[in-house]
Amino acid sequence: MQTIDQAGRFRLGDREVSRLGYGAMQLAGPGVFGPPRDRSAALAVLREAVANGIDHIDTSDFYGPHVTNQIIREALHPYPDGLTIVTKVGAVRGDDGSWNSAQDAAALTAAVHDNLRNLGLDVLDVVNMRLMGGGDDHGPADGPVEPQLTALAKLREQGLIRHIGLSNATPGQVEQARGIVEIVCVQNHYNLAHRRDDALIDALAADGIAYVPFFPLGGFDPLQSQTLSDVAARLRVTPMQVALAWLLQRSPNILLIPGTSSVAHLRENLAVAALQLSSETMAALDGIGEQGA
Repeated sequence: MQTIDQAGRFRLGDREVSRLGYGAMQLAGPGVFGPPRDRSAALAVLREAVANGIDHIDTSDFYGPHVTNQIIREALHPYPDGLTIVTKVGAVRGDDGSWNSAQDAAALTAAVHDNLRNLGLDVLDVVNMRLMGGGDDHGPADGPVEPQLTALAKLREQGLIRHIGLSNATPGQVEQARGIVEIVCVQNHYNLAHRRDDALIDALAADGIAYVPFFPLGGFDPLQSQTLSDVAARLRVTPMQVALAWLLQRSPNILLIPGTSSVAHLRENLAVAALQLSSETMAALDGIGEQGA
């Protein structure tokens, strides 16, 4: 298998990481709630990821809750030098698995300490402030960010956080946040068909700030496109590999965190680093977003 560094590297906080990372959300149970069906498989996929050069893991203590962080600690602690673990705060889980806002200073402080304890760390590399937004899908919606970021900045001053990022943010919130603290990454919903952040990605790239798409393969509504299927068939790879390769070539500041609980699927994702798409193929795939497919 080709090295994942073929995908390139980009700065995340005070480190450079491989642009192909790993998202831990799928290590929890169904609905990102409760324990995994197979804990040994979850441990194996994390160890395989790091063994193959992945040095950027995305997680949160509200996955499970607590489950993914505890699995990461069991699988990888003491952590290898150079491994960057990014977590997020701003929500708590109800007993029914619901996702509930937890954005005040006390809740954010408790969340940071939960992440530290369950990951077995003294300091968190990057903490993303997950804004809850509005609507049924809790997508981005303009609103204040100063109270939340001020609380995280105080925790950074205490030495509990190295860097701060944003998740589920509008361009206006990103601009507002950058006037309050240094923002090292933005993590938003983005993929071949969901292109609302095109301009934001380009603006962040110009300033050397990482952009981390969540739901890179469509999330709960997997990407479906005849164009995508046709390209995959021609290249003899899967449609999902093509979708990830498109993201890597879309902009140099994009860091990928595809998640899986399967070692076989992980290896498919890692192979994307060696997949090069021609300019003609990129243009055809760009049309998926234009069509809203």
